[in-house]
Amino acid sequence: MDNLFGEFLGTAILVIFGCGVVADVCLKGSKGENSGWIVITAGWGFAVMLGVFTATSLGAPQGDLNPAVTLAKAMNGVYTPTQAVATMVSQLIGGIVGAIVVYLAYLPHWEATEDKASKLGVFSTIPAIRSYASNFLCEAIGTFLLVLMIFAMFHANNGKFPAGVGPYLVGVLIWALGLSIGGPTGYAINPARDLGPRIAHAILPIAGKGTSDWAYSWVPVVGPMVGGAVAYIFAKLVGII
Repeated sequence: MDNLFGEFLGTAILVIFGCGVVADVCLKGSKGENSGWIVITAGWGFAVMLGVFTATSLGAPQGDLNPAVTLAKAMNGVYTPTQAVATMVSQLIGGIVGAIVVYLAYLPHWEATEDKASKLGVFSTIPAIRSYASNFLCEAIGTFLLVLMIFAMFHANNGKFPAGVGPYLVGVLIWALGLSIGGPTGYAINPARDLGPRIAHAILPIAGKGTSDWAYSWVPVVGPMVGGAVAYIFAKLVGII
């Protein structure tokens, strides 16, 4: 269980930088207002990179920051079931704490922003076109690619990377995923990244915040978990792991 604090703080850092860039782009009066999807996807790539560095430095060598990744690694024997569940809970709590920090950093902008969807979008994903089956499929595909590419990048055939290179590679992967298939759902591809901040949205005294959209909340949780599990099975079948 030595990895728990690292996974907690690494996920908090991930959410601070990731949800922070969404706040910068979407909240009224921010210096980065309306700067667009390219900025958001780049910001999330950097967020993952920085979160992984944080987790690793604090004794969480896997640096998952994502229950779907943890599930796939548990299926591959990296974690026991108890370790996996504890790691996922730590990630979820980190997501809540990180979102609270973003709320505090942008404190004057919540009241200035009239659009409720923009406020929710800082914390959690909202589909561009709401279709639960299609949204679920997109999240599953995105997480399948995330986990499969992690297994592929760190395969022995690609050689041993120098220490510290891994987080940069994963950050580029997150950026690429956002640019390619992030449009339909906002690419949560991480239950802790979506559910943790959504819980924060529900409990924080955000001015004029509206609903936390719990009817959709299962999609960015179940979709990534299914996608991660299928990615492990596929990677095993084709010999990537």
